[in-house]
Amino acid sequence: MTRLHLPRSATLAASLAAPLTAALLTALLPASASHAQTVHKCTVDGKVTYTEQPCQTGTAAVIAVPEAPAANPDAAADLKRMRKEASTLERERHKREALDDRLAQQSARAAQLRGKQCAKLRLEKKWADEDVRGAVVQQLERAKIKAQRAADRLALECPG
Repeated sequence: MTRLHLPRSATLAASLAAPLTAALLTALLPASASHAQTVHKCTVDGKVTYTEQPCQTGTAAVIAVPEAPAANPDAAADLKRMRKEASTLERERHKREALDDRLAQQSARAAQLRGKQCAKLRLEKKWADEDVRGAVVQQLERAKIKAQRAADRLALECPG
């Protein structure tokens, strides 16, 4: 709605004219509302203002405000389709995340088992080396072979 702003020092005549002007503008607004709205750009002393009224002084430019585009009749169907697609994508993402979690758990279990197996092989090698150091001459060759096999198994199963 258009509002008139009168200075405080307005005379009685001006204050009586204001309701008449407001009534005329109100009567004309519905007729002009069906057309594209026009905005006036006024520049006075380097200051730019925008108004629905024509400029009184300074330079003026008329800016035609385009009408709002017509509602897209397919918008509701597009929105429904997009929501369905988003839901499908979200379900697929949840499935992928669940699969990734299962694979990560399997990998962690396998790493744990491998660590346990490597610890067992290191212990067997340690015992075989101790057997070599404590072996009597008759069993020394057999203990060395056993220690070498334990070292080979450890190197094969747990490189590094």
